[in-house]
Amino acid sequence: MSMEQKRSLTNVIECSDVSKSFPTPDGMHEVVKSFNMDAKENEFVVLFGPGQCGKTTIINLIAGFEKTTEGNIKVDDKVVEKPDSSRGVVFQSTALFPWRTTLGNVEYGPKVAGVPKNERRKKAQKYIELVGLQGFEHSFPSKLSGGMKQRVGIARAYCNEPQVMLMDEPFGALDAQTRYLMQEELQRIWEAEKRTVIFVTNNIEEAIYLADRILVLTNCPAMVKKEYIIDLPRPRNLVSSEFLQLRKEITSIMDSTI
Repeated sequence: MSMEQKRSLTNVIECSDVSKSFPTPDGMHEVVKSFNMDAKENEFVVLFGPGQCGKTTIINLIAGFEKTTEGNIKVDDKVVEKPDSSRGVVFQSTALFPWRTTLGNVEYGPKVAGVPKNERRKKAQKYIELVGLQGFEHSFPSKLSGGMKQRVGIARAYCNEPQVMLMDEPFGALDAQTRYLMQEELQRIWEAEKRTVIFVTNNIEEAIYLADRILVLTNCPAMVKKEYIIDLPRPRNLVSSEFLQLRKEITSIMDSTI
């Protein structure tokens, strides 16, 4: 689908003048300010900005883990008031249940939702295979590498069949080689099982490699500083002149505190 066709799609996510403040001993601390964003069906949007600038807070607001101080967030034209299964979340810390196997972790959401055992296991197996973990269904997290644990986390989120995937620096704790491999894997998974994705990172190559659109954020409080539409063919060449030019341009507008 071309960028023009994507822009004509209906918005799945709408953030309108969203602000979020937290109480501190010195008064209210504003973390997100007048944040506006939309994301369309099957679009891959990257929130890119300095560490501790408010990116995770935005993810938590869209997920429903936090409430906005001002403004509102809609998913599928419904105001977000609390977490629900329409929004899957993948964290930097995989937060897997250590006493559950890969299969047990992936099927957990459908199990809680009351999906019959045979049905949920069939569904879990589909997503285990999608992320390339067939053969590790009965392995516990302690026996898995960091990259494999993140694959379990992605499969677990997909198994709830959410409309939106929220990914908060999911590869930030991985070594450079594993991180690059997981970026390739995530692109493959997204192409196979399209979802609207909001992906947080402070890694410029990762942002350009994955995104349909990048929102560059200011340092705290987070606001949209500039938007970039990434109309490069996939899979992307990290050393192409177009890729390197975008890297240079986006890096040049970043706050010096990144």
